[in-house]
Amino acid sequence: MPVLVITGTGTEVGKTVTTAAVATAAVAAGRSVAVLKAAQTGVRPDERGDADEVARLAGAVATAELARYPEPLAPGTAARRAGMAPVHPHEVAEAAAKLAAEHDLVLVEGAGGLLVRFDAAGGTLADAARLLNAPVLVVASAGLGTLNTTELTARELRSRELELLGVVIGSWPRSPDLACRCNLADLPEVAGAPLLGALPAGAGALPPAQFRAVAPGWLAPRLAGTWDAEAFRVRNAP
Repeated sequence: MPVLVITGTGTEVGKTVTTAAVATAAVAAGRSVAVLKAAQTGVRPDERGDADEVARLAGAVATAELARYPEPLAPGTAARRAGMAPVHPHEVAEAAAKLAAEHDLVLVEGAGGLLVRFDAAGGTLADAARLLNAPVLVVASAGLGTLNTTELTARELRSRELELLGVVIGSWPRSPDLACRCNLADLPEVAGAPLLGALPAGAGALPPAQFRAVAPGWLAPRLAGTWDAEAFRVRNAP
């Protein structure tokens, strides 16, 4: 798995912190890691972006960012409004392939969900994943509503004949409600793919050294971690 594409079921689901956790676990397993942010929106040129945040938390990873747009909008819309060149899926694929020639693992982080548009032609992260023939990791929210968005994402991946590696819950609440607890069993069923981790709420606020020490414990062995999905389900059973 030289390239892994990481998408969310929407915005603010914990995609960047999950990317940092996957990078941390891979580095701890002895792999060299690069993180590619396909398009960064809503960030000024002098501000830290998502790739910078991954590097801050994960440590020894290389980072690259293809484009940055000032308004917090879909990349295609943000590029058009800023009068800037958009990012195209083939550019994402080419950049990831180049990084893969120099690193053991390349994590390609999208913007928002799988079908957020990059350009006027309707190019998406799914198109880049197809060009790369790369598996996709889906980051989902924990609570009510997540089953619908997760299943829609999984169906779209299957319709494009893309591999859904699994689902990670991007922010598991300290006091999970009934919906969260039930979703531990339902998420892998609607996705047709395993649950590969659950990050605790507030994980991104941990000091980097502490984040690196504990992050592998949030992810399943498929992602070079030690997290046990069945034990987690039993512990949080409704």
